[in-house]
Amino acid sequence: MVHAAWRRAKDLGTITAQSDAGRRFAAFGAGSLIAFPTGSVYGERWIEIGDETMIAELASVCAGMMPGHDLGPEPVLRIGDRCVIGRGSHIVAHSSIDIGDDVYTGPYVYITDQNHSYADPDMPIGRQWPVNSSVRIGAGTWLGTGVIVLPGSVIGRNVVVAAGSVVRGEVADRCVVAGVPARVVKDFSPDSGWVRPMVETPVVEAAAVEVPVVEVPVVGVPVVEVAVVEVAAIPEPAPATGG
Repeated sequence: MVHAAWRRAKDLGTITAQSDAGRRFAAFGAGSLIAFPTGSVYGERWIEIGDETMIAELASVCAGMMPGHDLGPEPVLRIGDRCVIGRGSHIVAHSSIDIGDDVYTGPYVYITDQNHSYADPDMPIGRQWPVNSSVRIGAGTWLGTGVIVLPGSVIGRNVVVAAGSVVRGEVADRCVVAGVPARVVKDFSPDSGWVRPMVETPVVEAAAVEVPVVEVPVVGVPVVEVAVVEVAAIPEPAPATGG
């Protein structure tokens, strides 16, 4: 009985284009849904969701700092067609977040276009006015579990972002990025397919090292005061990269 009641609650609580909650959005495409139970969902007037997009349970999809925050005449959060947003993810827009078609995320991904300012070193960070910077995620991209996309990030088309990475700045089309901050670990070449980028190996210059030798007085044997050893150039190991 409990499971049946929970399934009924999930069916009734799911947000669709036909539901009263769905009609509050600037756009809510056919075949799309936000699963129940939801995370925080507010600022629907400034959110557009395309067709056949699925937003999983406990995901937060928000526009503005709080419910009722007036963001002007245009939507600030756009999620394209056929996207999948993973369980427990957070997408919080204040200025502009544009997620292209066919973007998939793992669970617990965080995407925002706003960050705290720390210009005044004497004022608490939380009391300083935040700074907005637009975010764009290209069509066909995959964001792994726990990825964080920081304000100002521009991610190209068909990009793989490895789990746990933190993205900032620009990422070109058709590559794999990983790490904190995320860096390219694979590129796509029409001639050779997916390849690791060439990394120049730094070389430590050869050095002469003076090794003192203790004088041992032995009759008939010359004394060597200093030996000079030439150290060969030793390449530093290249940084490890993920697959």
